Amino acid sequence: MSELFVMITVSERNIMPRLIRLYEDFGAKVNLITLARGTGSSTVLETLGLEKTEKAVSHTVVTHETFDAMKRDLKRKFRLDIPGTGIVFLVPMSSVGGKKQMSFLLSEQKYTVSEESTLKNTEQELIVIISDQGYSDMIMDAAREAGARGGTVLHAKGTGMKGADKFFGFTIAEDKEMIYIVATRARRDPIMRSIIDNAGIKTKAHAICFSLPVAEAMGLRSEDDD
Repeated sequence: MSELFVMITVSERNIMPRLIRLYEDFGAKVNLITLARGTGSSTVLETLGLEKTEKAVSHTVVTHETFDAMKRDLKRKFRLDIPGTGIVFLVPMSSVGGKKQMSFLLSEQKYTVSEESTLKNTEQELIVIISDQGYSDMIMDAAREAGARGGTVLHAKGTGMKGADKFFGFTIAEDKEMIYIVATRARRDPIMRSIIDNAGIKTKAHAICFSLPVAEAMGLRSEDDD
């Protein structure tokens, strides 16, 4: 298994500064933070354990050793092992653009280069959906029909589209939304198919989606939770 991961944290905005200070204490000092919102419903229990409130999402490069060291404090100080308080999950990295970039991203973390391997049969996967802005409800309705229980919406801006604002005849807007959905591997394909069929490139949402393996996660509800 690769030793480098992007650690993605979704939490209430008011506790994100404390989480970042914790990460920095463990040597993970490079954090990309963006504002987001949950897609929770009062009548549907969300896989992400999040209500429809203001969120913050951080992306941090960590080693597996760093994450293992953080776990105790994440559980004890933030109770992120309990569904409903936020989530933390790891997405494996396959490469970094050079030694200087790696040194910058890792900051004070120790890293020993090991032979690269491929993750297989991961239990959870991160589905990433990119769409025109304002269609997250449409996308989540499609995802829920296939078993998704929740997601997190990030606002984004498309680039490189000037002079090429058509994609197979469809107009592509620059204002975007990204939606993160963590789902079991068994539910991944039905969820993605439902999104493509009901909110895909031929619809007003112009959504595209892909998935990434999740190596480890904290704070996710199981499918048996009520």
